[in-house]
Amino acid sequence: MENTKQFRNFGVKDKLSYMVGNMGCDLMFMMASMYLLKFYTDVMGVSAAIVGSMMMISRFVDAFTDVAMGQIVDRAPTKVKGKFTPFLRLAAGPVTIASFLMYAVWFRNMSMTFKIFWMFFTYLLWGSVFYTAINIPYGSMASAISDDPKERAELSNWRTIGTQFVMVLISVVIPTFIYYTNDEGLSVLSGPRVTAAAGLFSILAFIAFMTCYYTTTERVKFESTNQKFSIGKLVTSLITNKTLIALVVFSLVALLGQMSYSNMQTYIYPNYFNNAGAISFTSLIGIIITLLCSTVVVNLSAKFGRKNLAIFSMVIQAISFIVLYFIQTTNIWVWTVIFEIGFIGSAVFSLITWAMLTDVIDDTEVVQHQRADGTVYSIYSFARKCGQGFSSGLAGAMLSVIGYTAETQFAPDVVKGIYDITCLVPAGSYIVVTFVIAFFYPLSKKRVEANTAELRKRRGEHVD
Repeated sequence: MENTKQFRNFGVKDKLSYMVGNMGCDLMFMMASMYLLKFYTDVMGVSAAIVGSMMMISRFVDAFTDVAMGQIVDRAPTKVKGKFTPFLRLAAGPVTIASFLMYAVWFRNMSMTFKIFWMFFTYLLWGSVFYTAINIPYGSMASAISDDPKERAELSNWRTIGTQFVMVLISVVIPTFIYYTNDEGLSVLSGPRVTAAAGLFSILAFIAFMTCYYTTTERVKFESTNQKFSIGKLVTSLITNKTLIALVVFSLVALLGQMSYSNMQTYIYPNYFNNAGAISFTSLIGIIITLLCSTVVVNLSAKFGRKNLAIFSMVIQAISFIVLYFIQTTNIWVWTVIFEIGFIGSAVFSLITWAMLTDVIDDTEVVQHQRADGTVYSIYSFARKCGQGFSSGLAGAMLSVIGYTAETQFAPDVVKGIYDITCLVPAGSYIVVTFVIAFFYPLSKKRVEANTAELRKRRGEHVD
């Protein structure tokens, strides 16, 4: 690995470029996380249990495709545009087309067998093949843009800021378009409008990926991995890499909590509170909170370390959902105030999580004397997808248990069950994550700084 000095200094262009690339991923990922389950249950008439099972099954496929893509990235040669950036151009078209095809409202009158087939086919094509092909090299790219911990924290920060811009579209603007009030005065989902929104987001995602491709500068050059791939060796290295194991576990469980709420907010606001517009309102407040946190989180990270900030973020989120569960409020304003206090923790965690990944990649290189950005990121990506899939599977299963269907969606027992699911799954998840980070994740502020100094020493760079 060598660090080439001929490029311009790290600056605003790098942050904006990396942010835009993440916006392309989030336009598809967040649309699927928030509305795909709702779309198939309420519009296409597919059982919530079947939709949730599909999302869980696809994660087993990801176990192979994510690792395979990680190997492809690590073995790829460094070209003029770099090692990771060229994959953005290759996968931008296929992934955005596959994303749009998942919301095929024109098939809603087809047989149930065909609708289930189409749902499985397009979801696997999008999530397990093409999304993997673009997201893993994009995520790995952060290590090549800069090797400085503070600059990587800024990239993570701006990546999350990009997510908030997408949240404005997905959670604030789109609900006002895709929901309508029926003759009974109830908030229901419009299938054709969901499909139209998915088409628009696919176009925007393609533009974002190409913008990122043309504006990204990879400064740190990594040699290609030429060693023969061995699944046994990979498993052995994972088992002995305690830092990576901790990252995988807490990332999976954290995303389980986050995505469970993301899935359930499309049920609790329209069905429990009968106020679909509240999705936009609470999301807008969350976006403002995240943007405010982004102004201080880099300095807080430098002062207290990302591990301590992550523990704080998990504790405050867990407390907020526990309080909401026990008070069982029907007042949407009470719900919103308590939820948004807890959302401070969600904002902080989102802002630092990608920098924590680069910390783990550096730590792995220090310990194992081998750089494997693509492989490590693919394992991390798989963990996140598992969290997403398990959350959807759990939400689908629990919705089926409480008797949720398009016909019973406003029954008193059903909406009470929706409230309980929305509170308990995130609360339990965040308690587990707090424990894992506190007792099993070893990358303290001191160790991160020591790893950075060691890697610079190995590259023959000056260390302050």
